[in-house]
Amino acid sequence: MCSIMGYCSSKADIELFKKGFEKTISRGPDDSRIVDTGDGYLGFHRLAIMGLSESGMQPFQLGKSYVVCNGEIYGFEKIKQSLSTKYTFVSESDCEILLPLYQEYGTDMFGMLDAEFACIIYDGESGEYIAARDPIGIRPLYYGYDKEGSIVFASEAKNLVGLVENIMPFPPGHFYKDGKFTCYCDIAAVDTYREDDLETVCKNIHNKLVSGVEKRLVADAKVGFLLSGGLDSSLVCAIAAKKSKTPIKTFAIGMSEDAIDLKYAKQVAEYIGSDHREVYMTPDEVIQSLEEVIKILGTYDITTIRASMGMYLVCKAIHEQTDIRVLLTGEISDELFGYKYTDFAPNAEEFQKEAQKRIRELHMYDVLRADRCISVNSLEARVPFGDIDFVKYVMSVNPELKLNKYGKGKYLLRHAFEDGEYLPEEILWREKAAFSDAVGHSMVDYLKEYARNTYTDEEFESRCQKYDHSRPFTKESLLYREIFEKYYPGQSKMVVDFWMPNKSWEGCNVDDPSARVLSNYGDSGK
Repeated sequence: MCSIMGYCSSKADIELFKKGFEKTISRGPDDSRIVDTGDGYLGFHRLAIMGLSESGMQPFQLGKSYVVCNGEIYGFEKIKQSLSTKYTFVSESDCEILLPLYQEYGTDMFGMLDAEFACIIYDGESGEYIAARDPIGIRPLYYGYDKEGSIVFASEAKNLVGLVENIMPFPPGHFYKDGKFTCYCDIAAVDTYREDDLETVCKNIHNKLVSGVEKRLVADAKVGFLLSGGLDSSLVCAIAAKKSKTPIKTFAIGMSEDAIDLKYAKQVAEYIGSDHREVYMTPDEVIQSLEEVIKILGTYDITTIRASMGMYLVCKAIHEQTDIRVLLTGEISDELFGYKYTDFAPNAEEFQKEAQKRIRELHMYDVLRADRCISVNSLEARVPFGDIDFVKYVMSVNPELKLNKYGKGKYLLRHAFEDGEYLPEEILWREKAAFSDAVGHSMVDYLKEYARNTYTDEEFESRCQKYDHSRPFTKESLLYREIFEKYYPGQSKMVVDFWMPNKSWEGCNVDDPSARVLSNYGDSGK
């Protein structure tokens, strides 16, 4: 990961800019640079992944224009080759192509990128700033306006605390220009469904996911894999293992006393022949890390925080004990193929609407979790299930095929990898367990107990009344909200609401986001 920031005003206070920008130096510990564009400042903290030499340091400059980008641009070599007849390149960095692309195509360039990115461009000819974010929002970007009405962009909300009044996430799939946000790609939108039959759909899912993993293995820095033992991360690791000439490095975490998934992760690791490490966390570590995790995340959402505890601690261990710089993860599968609760979808249309809602809001939940837990430990996250071509295809599949009519959730994904000996049968067809539960049911129980002991019933009732937006509804949610407000006062609207199952569906009107409370949880996580 890297960190970018842009203060788009000739009146910008450089000391305030530096103070805000320093808060995310862990995202890019290798080098830092700030440039004065003449109309404001652009800043870049670098984590060197592609083009490791000094020539790959940003901001890149072309004439009077500058760009900073936190991103990975896949297939950039072909674009670079086509531009090289007109432009001279000085580094091996993928992001160096951005200013020439902008010069040639303007804002149309954003729809041309196969990338996970967030960037800020200063157009030296017009004296204006342009910013953009990838269609899912895998790379973070926030914005707000200072007292003079000037816009400020930054990788994380913490950069903007004290600089702007209201901090908001930059909408994924949009670019900012001329004072307004324009959508260049709504990745969840589908005009017409594909009429591919089941076998064709599964073949395409297989091929497109393999391609998505393969392109994310390319890095000049060392690559590792988070392996929970669940279907999604196991598939990513299995595909990578087949494509790699040497054993891949996998990492799993669990509670010291009931790490449900460690045994499955170990089984997968042995099957695919990975170099596997296990990390254990204790109840004390979970409680002691809670405030730091919420500070890192910038959210009060219950399920995001629960699922971040293990991810933060395993990434911390990877950073401290290895020379890995890039991590592949299994996020974004659930939103595409279904959660446990989407088994209750009343019809295909409702399933599709829910998938669209989840994809459009991902940047506030699972994607945010993966980015912050990984980047704060000076690592880069890559998400194969978020591959643009893959997501567009799966969203366009007729949702009638995606409904759980097979007696097994995520049937299309499982069936797509049934041949080829990717995974053991018992892993490929195992019921889903939520990551926050699977690292140990007790972890969630410890957090709930800690919250219960923090407030009396009277304190809980009175303190909840302070909040109009996303009002806490359990002692656990109140605890998280109060820690959030300590670091991000008055900024709750950065997150639209609590991540919860669709309460309008029969069987989903629950008061806890964990799949454990659903009637169809069954043998998940056992």
